Amino acid sequence: MDLIFGKNKKEQLEPVRAKVTGRIPAWLQGTLLRNGPGMHTVGETRYNHWFDGLALLHSFSIRDGEVHYRSKYLRSDTYNANIEANRIVVSEFGTMAYPDPCKNIFSKAFSYLSHTIPDFTDNCLINIMKCGDDFYATTETNYIRKIDPRTLETLQKVDYRKYVAINLATAHPHYDGAGNVLNMGTSIVDKGKTKYVIFKIPATVPVGILQPGLIVTVYVKVSPFPSVVYYHSFGITENYVVFLEQPFRLDILKMATAYMRGVSWASCMAFHREDKTYIHIIDQRTGKPVPTKFHTDALVVFHHVNAYEEGNCVLFDVIAYEDDSLYQLFYLANLNQDFEENCRLTSVPTLRRFAVPLHVDKNAEVGSNLIKVASTTATALKEKDDQVYCQPELLYEGLELPRINYAHNGKQYRYVFAAEVQWSPIPTKILKYDILTKSTLKWAEEGCWPAEPLFVPAPGAKDEDDGIILSAIVSTDPQKLPFLLILDAKNFTELARASVAVEMHLDLHGLFIPDTDWGAKSQAPAEAPQDEASDGHAVPRA
Repeated sequence: MDLIFGKNKKEQLEPVRAKVTGRIPAWLQGTLLRNGPGMHTVGETRYNHWFDGLALLHSFSIRDGEVHYRSKYLRSDTYNANIEANRIVVSEFGTMAYPDPCKNIFSKAFSYLSHTIPDFTDNCLINIMKCGDDFYATTETNYIRKIDPRTLETLQKVDYRKYVAINLATAHPHYDGAGNVLNMGTSIVDKGKTKYVIFKIPATVPVGILQPGLIVTVYVKVSPFPSVVYYHSFGITENYVVFLEQPFRLDILKMATAYMRGVSWASCMAFHREDKTYIHIIDQRTGKPVPTKFHTDALVVFHHVNAYEEGNCVLFDVIAYEDDSLYQLFYLANLNQDFEENCRLTSVPTLRRFAVPLHVDKNAEVGSNLIKVASTTATALKEKDDQVYCQPELLYEGLELPRINYAHNGKQYRYVFAAEVQWSPIPTKILKYDILTKSTLKWAEEGCWPAEPLFVPAPGAKDEDDGIILSAIVSTDPQKLPFLLILDAKNFTELARASVAVEMHLDLHGLFIPDTDWGAKSQAPAEAPQDEASDGHAVPRA
């Protein structure tokens, strides 16, 4: 297990040609670009949590039936500082780093003060964001790093704080039809308050040359000090934003003293199962929330799936847990040879559909169900204090890392593509869930761990599932090479796989860049690609 999670992975700086079996659709031309942690030890120091590892970008370039693979560590300021010092010197959320013990008392005091409300890491290891013609590695802090998707070179560092008052931001932004980016961030202790901010980045101006004021603040929610709600993603419809204020909170007072107390920031976060989860529906057109107070039971959501409007309601689907056990299980101390026996989720991730009425009849009886649409059994019950309790429809148990056909984002849709998990957080299958028929299709292979399945639509597609699924597969069998899996999204039959003799890491998220998106910039890999030799080593291509 440590070979998968704890071992540092080697970069594959030069593109290596994969061995393709099967037939890749001729129309599939582009690059699958993905991100995730790849380095977990620096010198004699080790990160505490798998989500703290240094970002390792990797890509599969698909052209004319051939696939070339490469990988490269993100050369963030965090990476450079750690490598230069040969130890971890920049703190991550689950790992607190400390200055040289030989520094004098004044340097130590300054370090304590600077960690009260810290300047967070730029180790952007979670996702890839597209903005206009540019691409950025993202994490959940105020920093993003521009990258070259062809060479994986790290380019400029962008600080959101120059344009919008936030310390944290999600790594799961949304995109509108014009390519504008909609995201959410948190401002910690802004004039004694915590603020949740929805902001929009225009696609027409490169982020690197943005001027203050060009990022538009859509909505600000002010919450009482001293806690910050953790949220990993949010939902949107054509007109509304869905934000879950879940009782998974970071205590700011504890965070301010964490460095001094010798604990990580993650230790300052706790799930409060006795509290409610509040559902906020914000009108994108006015920037104002729907005035009714909606709530549901305590839960933890990392991934929103989709949301849409139907019959004067907002319906939204999420992968929900009943506690925070998922995060706890990914501490590296747990990811050992006894992982499968000792690390079991106490809550299975469940696909749940909520329905929220946009307008509440004040004359409705207490206890009455305000949801009238026939497409869901989710309910919204009016309570005595004019609050509304939302009870979800349970659609499917045991899935994570959901993706959809993004052309249906914010709209009514039918299919969810995801990794299947049960009581262990490790994905073992890829599944397609049909919301209409409640049926599934699955792909699995012994000893294979699939990454997030990404849907790519076929040219001129009319059906929602007309396209292919891409997933990077890591093998637990040392005799089996990792590979890129290509499935027919309709029937889940395998079309092709591209095996590569490299150390591929288990990644988190990413995107597919069609060659048409690059226009004139689209081209084969910059360096001369290499073939895969019969002995598994790369040799120069003639």
